[in-house]
Amino acid sequence: QVRLVESGGGLVQAGGSLRLSCSASGRTFSRSAMGWFRQAPGKEREFVAALGWPSDSTYYADSVKGRFTVFWDNAKNTVYLQMISLEPEDTALYYCARAAGRWRIWNMRDTSVYEIWGQGTQVTVAS
Repeated sequence: QVRLVESGGGLVQAGGSLRLSCSASGRTFSRSAMGWFRQAPGKEREFVAALGWPSDSTYYADSVKGRFTVFWDNAKNTVYLQMISLEPEDTALYYCARAAGRWRIWNMRDTSVYEIWGQGTQVTVAS
């Protein structure tokens, strides 16, 4: 069974940095597009970033563009979200997700096109 496990969250001051990791495991895991989402209390889960496959093209929400970077490490079967210049508005539970076959650039912000989700890692940015 394929599993995604996020780590790297924590408490950081505004302007600080964090790197989130999402490790994939399971005998049947194969590369696909990957996405990062976040959900703040009382809000809907929102798209943060995506990494296309096999292009490895990257896509970002406007709110994080220029501050967040998504990338994959083949050797570790892990997707990362490097976050810099963090703001209190970035506070949320962050999830990684593996895309289903119907993932496309035009629907990558839709949570329904992701078939496997991690449990989430909390990011808290203090002002």
